Amino acid sequence: MAEFSHKSVMMAEVLAALQPKQGGQYADGTLGGAGHAAAVLAASSPDGRLLACDRDGVAIQAATKRLAEFVGRFELRRGNYADLSEWIPAGSCDGCLLDLGVSSPQLDEAERGFSFQNDGPLDMRMDTRQPVTAATLLNAESAEEIAKIFWEYGDERESRRFARAIVHDRELRPFTTTRQLAELIERLSPRGGRKAHPATRVFQALRIAVNNEIGSLNRGLDGALKLLKPGGRLAVITFHSLEDRVVKLFGRERARDYTFDGKDVPELRKPCVPQIKLISRKAIMPSELESSENPRSRSAQLRVMEKI
Repeated sequence: MAEFSHKSVMMAEVLAALQPKQGGQYADGTLGGAGHAAAVLAASSPDGRLLACDRDGVAIQAATKRLAEFVGRFELRRGNYADLSEWIPAGSCDGCLLDLGVSSPQLDEAERGFSFQNDGPLDMRMDTRQPVTAATLLNAESAEEIAKIFWEYGDERESRRFARAIVHDRELRPFTTTRQLAELIERLSPRGGRKAHPATRVFQALRIAVNNEIGSLNRGLDGALKLLKPGGRLAVITFHSLEDRVVKLFGRERARDYTFDGKDVPELRKPCVPQIKLISRKAIMPSELESSENPRSRSAQLRVMEKI
């Protein structure tokens, strides 16, 4: 297996958001290659601490090596960031980072099955300990459920037609490889000069479903807020509009000084104490320089909020 090497996006922007300080404690729920983690530990030297996790066992091994110079100042666990608040004490952190999406090593290694660029098993699991793979879903779920996944998680307009074709084809031969799925989608929807591969949205949707990414995000945001101290900051990097909508809605709801039942009618609003303040109303985007040097950063968006 190739070495886990990943270039962290928006490094300067993340450090500006979290403002690491000497003696501070920080959480990183999506450790990956530990680029952000190393920067936070360096900025909080000599005694700042980091508590971090990742669902990918290979990432944990690589991060342990990368952070060796900070030994004694960090704790790493293999697990879902949605469970951070189960092992990190409430109100104990000065900052928390969630860098969502797939890391470069996961995309680039064919055996992980995240990408149609290289043929590999139709896997897509961030945590290889879980039983459900992309192949499991495609070969077991109904056409209606598959179409729902493609539509809700990929905004795929051809979701129903693709799902019907998958159910038809799997009767002849179960889906086992990324190329098998990508070729079916391309046959149904020829590229015809389009820049993006026609299977792009399908692969995104399957990955999100396999890893329950939206469910994890909702739980993870709530958990992150719990573990922050007053004044502690939450920085979240998203890579597609569905994730960003969830984060934006979370921030808006908890920054309001009122609640409402059903439709928001000003006369029926009930006052409440806001939980956070938004550091930036709009998402922060990568610089032009970073976007040109690291094309995978182009879709990144950073939202920052501070616990009151």
